[in-house]
Amino acid sequence: MAARYQEIAADLRERIEVGEYPVGGRLPGYRDLAQTYQASKDVIRRAIAELETEGLVEAAQRRGIIVRPRTPRRRITRDTTVRRSSSGYVFPGASTPEEQWLPVIPPRRSTQPVPADIAELLGVASGEPLLRRRRVMAPVGEPPFDITDSWIHPQALADAPQAGEISTGPGGYLDRLEEAGHGPLTWTERVRARMPTAEEARLLAMPRSGMPVLELTRTGISARTGRPVEVTVVLVPADRGEITTALRRDDTASWPVPPADSA
Repeated sequence: MAARYQEIAADLRERIEVGEYPVGGRLPGYRDLAQTYQASKDVIRRAIAELETEGLVEAAQRRGIIVRPRTPRRRITRDTTVRRSSSGYVFPGASTPEEQWLPVIPPRRSTQPVPADIAELLGVASGEPLLRRRRVMAPVGEPPFDITDSWIHPQALADAPQAGEISTGPGGYLDRLEEAGHGPLTWTERVRARMPTAEEARLLAMPRSGMPVLELTRTGISARTGRPVEVTVVLVPADRGEITTALRRDDTASWPVPPADSA
């Protein structure tokens, strides 16, 4: 049986979906909800927290419990193909070449202490000041979809100084790294889920608590040294994207299945 807070969350979810509580509107306060459902405030808080995790509402001080806009969940198809367009490399993403995306804030570059996990991938000391290039992007008419942070190894930056400039030239900073002797780059990618920092949640217009992000980390490896020269991290709110991968049959999984040896 569902717990009481799950039953309340299900009822509120249905009311939101049918428009009884419209987007931008407020749900009743915790006290009123407790009276309506004959439940404790703690149970109501758990129900609201579940709806926050799903991205349906946001509980904000002084504003109450606000119904959030519903953003269609985008399918991010991850394959192993890196393509090339007139503007540079194209990695698997959630958009098509025809779709227009815009920066939510102007792209930024700054020197930041590198996080421990990125430092490990790059082979540098945790907290070492490194160049970080940041973009926050969104499809036209939609809330921010992702944060893309690119960290460049200090030696690679010394080899290709323009990779750290505001204008990196045709093809972007990856072309500059390859031209400096690191091409052709190869890449590995990992995907995991984690909770966002307060700054990441703010930039992505996420609820204040409860919702994780998908973190896609791509490591660019130099052909000359065999070592990483850049790491790019893409963060997507969990309510706005889902990752799909086409599965391939190995020869051992061919069909039809041969009959078992009866001997």
